[in-house]
Order: sequence, then structure tokens, then C-alpha cells
Amino acid sequence: MVAMSYLSVVESYNDYKTVVHDLISSILTGVDVPELLDQNSAGENVLRDIDANYPFVELLYTLNEKGIQTSENYAKTKDGIIILPDAKHTNRSQRPYFKLADNSHTIDITAPYMSATTGHLCLSAALKRTNEEGEIQGYLVIDIHLTHIIEFLRGDELRRKASPFFCGVYSLMVVGLMGVAGIMLYIAFQSLLNIFPIDTSKSHPPYELFEVIIFITLSLAIFDLGKTILEEEVLMHKDVFRHSSTRRTITRFLAAILIAVSIEALLSMFKASLGDIEHMNSAVYMMLSVVGLLLALGGYVYLGAKAERILLSNKMDFGRHSS
Repeated sequence: MVAMSYLSVVESYNDYKTVVHDLISSILTGVDVPELLDQNSAGENVLRDIDANYPFVELLYTLNEKGIQTSENYAKTKDGIIILPDAKHTNRSQRPYFKLADNSHTIDITAPYMSATTGHLCLSAALKRTNEEGEIQGYLVIDIHLTHIIEFLRGDELRRKASPFFCGVYSLMVVGLMGVAGIMLYIAFQSLLNIFPIDTSKSHPPYELFEVIIFITLSLAIFDLGKTILEEEVLMHKDVFRHSSTRRTITRFLAAILIAVSIEALLSMFKASLGDIEHMNSAVYMMLSVVGLLLALGGYVYLGAKAERILLSNKMDFGRHSS
């Protein structure tokens, strides 16, 4: 199960935008800003304290009243909190977060963007610090790893850590299914070669061909099932919090079954048309089963999509009322 795509991250951010902004604002409000502006060495300790409770904060630095960086970049990495050199004295006055904070007296948060420092999709939040006379003392800026804050709010971090194990189990299942499909294909082609020379007399209908088609059809269904599991659970990100992801998986799984059952019903019809009448009832029942599955699948997709639209509408209403 791979990490969330940028599209999924942005969609989730739009769903939880109000909560994300409130959380970031509370973090900046709780930081000892004067200490950071007066002591450049304080940034590393402050980021370490923040990281203990908020692991999605990945960068911290300060600016003066003109937007010139007055500290190095204090960054969170896999190796812990480190100082990224060569950032001090950089002009940040054209950055969106500085322009927002310069024209405001509140905490301002940018729209999602790709960080040039970390390469992640992130948010930047800036807090302007003034003295009693209203003079600007400086700005505190933090960068938020957008994917991690969404996982943090969802309580999804533990599942993300267990994802490699899940991917390994699903991969073993896919290998097994592909192996079975390969064996069935081998049997099908071996049976096809054994048909020659073909007896085309009416007293010997070519039922061997139907057996070959059955093996190929079953191998197709098994291969398609393995492919679906590989794509849905290993190669693609699956957002378990969105009903559309589960609906897509079930739809693809049932589609593979429908194809296999439809072909088997068609083959039974062919056998009945060649004089093997006892297969007629089985063919009719299978076709009725296909129709029933199609109707049930259509109803499930329709009701699932309708329910998701209602949930999204409620989220948007909640966001508007919260803001």
C-alpha cells in the first residue's frame, strides 16, 4: 500500500481544512516566540519539543521585519532534529506566507505547495511578533508535512507503519493466484495440442474445445482477481476513509466474477445447442445469476455514490459553519 497521492492529500486537506488550520494555529500560539527571535540556538530545542507531540512539523525558522531569515533551518529528519546550513540571511520577503503575515495580525497559513527544502507537499504558517509599541520584532515560520498531519488527525499512523506487512501478505496472495492462473493456462494449451487431429463428425462434438475455453476463462478470472488485488492493495494508495475506494475494489472484484460466469453460461448454451440438452437449465440459471449480480452491483454503486455525496455535503456544511 503506497503513500497517498498528491491528489488524495489535497482532497483530504480540503475535507479537514478547518481542523488542520486550528491545530497549526494552536501550535504556533504555544511556542515561546521571543526566545526564538532573541536566541538563534533556541530553534533546535523548540522544534524537538514540538516534535514530541506534533510529529508532522518538519521545519522551523525565523525572519526579521523585512523578510530576511535570521536563523538557520531547523529540520526534522529520520536522523532527528538537524540544522540545515546556508539558509540564514536568505530573502523570504516574496514568499506567500510572509506577505500574508505582513498584512495581518493573526496566524496565516498558506495553501498547499511543494517545499523546496524537503520536497514534500506542505503548508507554511507564519506568526508576526510585535512589541508593546506595535513595532514588528520578527516572524516565526513553521512548515507542516501535509500528508503526516492528515494521518495524525485521522489516527492513521499505526496503520501506515503496518502497511509494509500488509503489502507483503497481499503480494504473496497475488503470486499464488498468478501461479494458479499460469498452471491452468498450461493445462489449457496442453489440452489444445492434444485435440489434434480434430474429429469433426456429428457423432463426436468437439467438447474438448469447450474444456480448453473453460480453463482459459477460469485462468482469466483468477489472473484478473490477482491483478485487482495487486493494484488496489499494493501498487495504489487506498484511502480507507473514503467510501469510493471500497466501492471501486468491490466493483472490480465482482466484474471479474461476472465475466467468468457469463462466459461459462455462454459455453453451456453452446453445448446445449450441439445436442447436450441437460446443460440448458444450468446455462439459464447462470445467466439469471449474472443478471441478478449486475442489478445488485448497479444498486450498490448507485446507493454508495449517493451516500458519499451526502457525507461530503455534510462535511462542507460543517466546515462553513466552523469557519
